[in-house]
Amino acid sequence: MTNMLKWMTGGAMLAWVLTQPVVHAVEVGQPAPAFTLPQQGGSSLSLSDLKGKVVYLDFWASWCGPCRQSFPWMNELQARYGSRGLKVVGINVDSRKADAEGFLGQVPAQFTVAFDGKGDAPGLYKVKGMPSSYLIGPDGRVLKVHSGFRAEDRKELEAAIEAALKSGGAQ
Repeated sequence: MTNMLKWMTGGAMLAWVLTQPVVHAVEVGQPAPAFTLPQQGGSSLSLSDLKGKVVYLDFWASWCGPCRQSFPWMNELQARYGSRGLKVVGINVDSRKADAEGFLGQVPAQFTVAFDGKGDAPGLYKVKGMPSSYLIGPDGRVLKVHSGFRAEDRKELEAAIEAALKSGGAQ
């Protein structure tokens, strides 16, 4: 997937993504693959830095329409549950960081944003569609996998987040 991300542009990638079956490298109960990526502001972010937190990990791209719809909701999640131990992390997969920054200028993120223009992290997770999200428990295991974003998905996703926080996700 890394090589494909290098040569695909937004339209070509969208067409490719829409024709791929949804297959995830990790499933519920498995450890979430580790990554270290540059984040907004210049420092790096490692998944291991978030151990003990409930993490809502979302892969997104600037050309993704549903991503534009999910950002305000993820901002709300971080504001509502951050003090209880939730960490929302968005990983941008655009090969050009400028595309991601343009998106963020229009749809600001009030959560952690990391950049993976090489496609290493989505390759580890075998991401096939945008957005794809992974709810990760405080022990680093995947609790829920979700592809796409629709308004009607919010209730189910938020219930899973609340359950994870109640079971010991807050520190």
